[in-house]
Amino acid sequence: MPLTLATAGEKRLKKRVVCLMYPAVKVGIDRCFALVVIALLTPFLITVAILIKITSKGPVFFHQERVGLHQKPFDLLKFRSMTHETHEIKRYTSKGDGVTRLGYYLRKYKIDELPQLFNVLKGDMSFVGPRPNIPDHIQHMNEHQKKRYLVRPGMTGHAQVSGNIYIEWEKRYEYDVEYVEKMSFWNDVRIILRTFQLVWIGEKSYVDNPFVLR
Repeated sequence: MPLTLATAGEKRLKKRVVCLMYPAVKVGIDRCFALVVIALLTPFLITVAILIKITSKGPVFFHQERVGLHQKPFDLLKFRSMTHETHEIKRYTSKGDGVTRLGYYLRKYKIDELPQLFNVLKGDMSFVGPRPNIPDHIQHMNEHQKKRYLVRPGMTGHAQVSGNIYIEWEKRYEYDVEYVEKMSFWNDVRIILRTFQLVWIGEKSYVDNPFVLR
């Protein structure tokens, strides 16, 4: 019996040590993986860039200041999915929200987020983590919620595979902090796999079926 308890304790201790080491090596894993993915997707990324350029006026990329690790600002990169020309808006989408026809599909299948691979390569972001928000959001957060800034923001995250825009900000922050406290390699892998599912079935499908961290 004592041996069993000792063995169980050792396993918990090893798991804890691995979890504590993971944040230190995660940035290296992210950068290496980002480099590989960029190399594989380069033809596709170039094709998307060309389509954006020939289907609507404006730049290929959208830049916006977001808040990253330790609340430091950085320049977030996306494929542009909106137009500033009002006469184009209703022709492209019935919602009249400024999203171009191509942009609608870029957003639907999360293709507009792919340029953030370069943010990951640069070290500003991770593949998995709390989504980076705009600076104005910080003033509306309490100290507990600000724990989300203890890790690099991600291209996807716990909140994104648990309802995302269909849940309140307070709930999203709750998921973000929980991720920070339980961050591990296997949780990241599971979140990435669930993100691929999300692209096809939609974020709303996960509102009543939130992701469970282990």
